[in-house]
Amino acid sequence: ALPYLLMFTELITFAMKTHVHSLKLQVDGCSLLLEILSQEQDVVMALYENVASSLLETLRKHSENEELLSLVCTLLMMTSASEAAAENLRKVGVIPDLLSILRNFLHNDQICLSCCGVLWSLAVSENNVDQALLKSAVPVTSAVLQEHLQNGTVAESACSALWALSLQGCLTENEYEPTTALLLDALRINPERPVLVKNACLALASLLRLSEIAALRFITDSKGSGINLIQYAYHLHFDDPEVVENICVLINEMVQYDDVVLDMLSQKMEDLLSEIKIRFPSN
Repeated sequence: ALPYLLMFTELITFAMKTHVHSLKLQVDGCSLLLEILSQEQDVVMALYENVASSLLETLRKHSENEELLSLVCTLLMMTSASEAAAENLRKVGVIPDLLSILRNFLHNDQICLSCCGVLWSLAVSENNVDQALLKSAVPVTSAVLQEHLQNGTVAESACSALWALSLQGCLTENEYEPTTALLLDALRINPERPVLVKNACLALASLLRLSEIAALRFITDSKGSGINLIQYAYHLHFDDPEVVENICVLINEMVQYDDVVLDMLSQKMEDLLSEIKIRFPSN
């Protein structure tokens, strides 16, 4: 079936480029591409350049149409999972477009989910994007997380984007504390979601590695200490090795600060660590 799907995809993208001003054709074309890509990811690998350039042209020509943008952003997220496609999106300068869409459609959960997914793919890559561009993504991504804290799926995606951005050193010193508080809120509201717990722990670990300011906010947050949140998350996910591993990554960053260690001792964190060692002796 793959040769036929490749042919259909090329025909669809050609039609979309030829009639880029036709809103109906763009919506129908994106819907068909979504159907094809959801069935056969190899199409992305084979035709990422055609698909990405066509989608970007559509996005720029119809930047005010929410229904179409939702489809385009979903497709961009699917294609950006391929390293080659992500590199192509980087070259054609998609980040300013994504940030503009997020600012204009912050209320739309599908657009926010997809755009954060693309940002993660672009930021986590070894081929670094322009640092200034990535830095401008931090406040927008934080706004997405703040807006959608109650929506676990969107919050997961925003946490992963913030993790990638913090890994690339894109946060300013003024952003360490509010971002730490925001990630704690995400953990507090969605502790039952393993992917969110993993992403939030990695993002927090990255922040604590960078700054004592983040570490102090972690233990003194007005809504409750991060240590208690970590303990609760562990008790919810103690049988998930990946979640526990990421909790341990965070704990490893916590212990570099004396004030945090004192709080850990007062909260009997050594009991939790002993339990982890017993549960996962070979890890």
